[in-house]
Amino acid sequence: MRSKYRQGTYKPINRSKYIGNSLPEYRSGLELRFMRWCDLNKNVIKWGSENVVVPYRSPIDHRIHRYFVDNIVIIKEGKAIKKYLIEIKPSTQTVPPKPHGNKKYTTVLYEQATYKINMSKWEAAREFAKKHDLEFIILTEKDLP
Repeated sequence: MRSKYRQGTYKPINRSKYIGNSLPEYRSGLELRFMRWCDLNKNVIKWGSENVVVPYRSPIDHRIHRYFVDNIVIIKEGKAIKKYLIEIKPSTQTVPPKPHGNKKYTTVLYEQATYKINMSKWEAAREFAKKHDLEFIILTEKDLP
């Protein structure tokens, strides 16, 4: 049986566009799709994977942690050059989890904690982006080609 959770190393075709010393690692099929899109899109000037680190405070342990944002992309949009920090997530992980009667209690707790942590990461990324002339966006399977 083939796993739907894909991971591996992506080998860019247009290596000069890739920002980074080592090849990018993808942790899902969505991330792989996005990497291919960046690599092959003529409007993407530069792109990188997990090379922007944003500190955030976890709502679970109240300590500072490091958030490695999935991607940075510099893209030509018309005559403008835009810079984005991009997180890739399944759409189900971008909305509050709903407890279902058939889920284990520990699963519900895990999903709730993960959602709270993601909200903290994303708020920190938005603040970081504002300070560094970037825009932070979250892409899901609904947004990817």
